[in-house]
Amino acid sequence: MSSSSKLKLVEFFYDVISPYSWLAFEVFCRYRNVWDINLKLRPALLGGVYRGSGNRSPDDVPRKYQYMGMDLLRLGSYAAVPLRAPTQPVHALLAKGSLAAMRFVTAVGEMEPDGDAKVEKVSRELWKRIWSNGQDISQLASLAEVGRQAGLSAKKVEELLELSQDNAIKHKLRDTTQEALDYGGFGFPLTVCHVDGEAKIFFGSDRFEIMAHCLGEKWVGPQPVQEAIMKATNAS
Repeated sequence: MSSSSKLKLVEFFYDVISPYSWLAFEVFCRYRNVWDINLKLRPALLGGVYRGSGNRSPDDVPRKYQYMGMDLLRLGSYAAVPLRAPTQPVHALLAKGSLAAMRFVTAVGEMEPDGDAKVEKVSRELWKRIWSNGQDISQLASLAEVGRQAGLSAKKVEELLELSQDNAIKHKLRDTTQEALDYGGFGFPLTVCHVDGEAKIFFGSDRFEIMAHCLGEKWVGPQPVQEAIMKATNAS
């Protein structure tokens, strides 16, 4: 791994309402210490990106919605991410939205000293709750449970929930969402790789081979450590 000054900045815009974002998130977290990158997690609001770009949710297109259910299970198996078919229709999940959840994640990033480490843990617990366990993420009690499962104290969770209602956090989430739109985003996950002074934009969870090429890195599959172990075992 190179020194931090030489690491290439990779911004990862996501919303926990997006299961494809979870897939890309876990792969990036596995590669952050394999590739020479500075991974910056950018929690944002998918609904705002849809509205700002004129895009439509997958459940507005019946055939895309049907395909998505099968696709997620296959991708989850491939990437070793415990995605499950939701117990309620996706349109019902989207109707509840992720505004409270993403404000909570934003508050974690602003308040915690090791922001990205806690943001990673809280985001993962939110994804597990909605896309693995089929549980709610819209109620404050749900967010409190997520915070505790991520290792935060009850007092800290209470402070974060209060902070998540602050105008500064609301503006921060709105500004980050606008940044995604300014980059040309129309959905999540959106990845921005900064290479040689240029911001290279990638949409989706299946662009890692191309990202690796642009970053001058090597893609060895969604589980780089496991792939290295298997290669060493086969060579012995």
